[in-house]
Amino acid sequence: MADHEPPRPSPRPRAQRKQDVLDRLATEEDIWVATASADGEPCLVPLWFLWDADAGTLLFCTKRNNPTARNLTPTGEVRLSLGHTRDVVLIDGTAEKVEGTDLPTASADAFAAKFSWDPRGETGWVYLRVTPRTVRAWHEEHELKGRVLMRDGAWLA
Repeated sequence: MADHEPPRPSPRPRAQRKQDVLDRLATEEDIWVATASADGEPCLVPLWFLWDADAGTLLFCTKRNNPTARNLTPTGEVRLSLGHTRDVVLIDGTAEKVEGTDLPTASADAFAAKFSWDPRGETGWVYLRVTPRTVRAWHEEHELKGRVLMRDGAWLA
């Protein structure tokens, strides 16, 4: 019996990786959101999200007193992750808190429609809008090269 590894698929071209990421952003419901407090205490939670393709932003909602909302520094640094260890999408971006009354109606309506829940009518909730700065995506080690799909907010493909 031969001892060998199964053949690996060819790495996806950057344009295909970008399309795969956009498809996932449009269809998936949950994403991991990582923030850190001022003293460096990490917080990692899954949240529902809406991808606003027209604006190129992601929209979340969380309790205003939850660590995810509290941890947003003036710079709003946040890391997001989709997928498991063999199909990774990592997004670094800037998050801003947006009150429901300040969110464009179309965005709030789309969030409410996707999740059959409208936080605008509930107290204590705040939206977080994330503008991606860097996007990386890869399937396993063979796709590590070329994994950067967005840099400084601009798609590379």
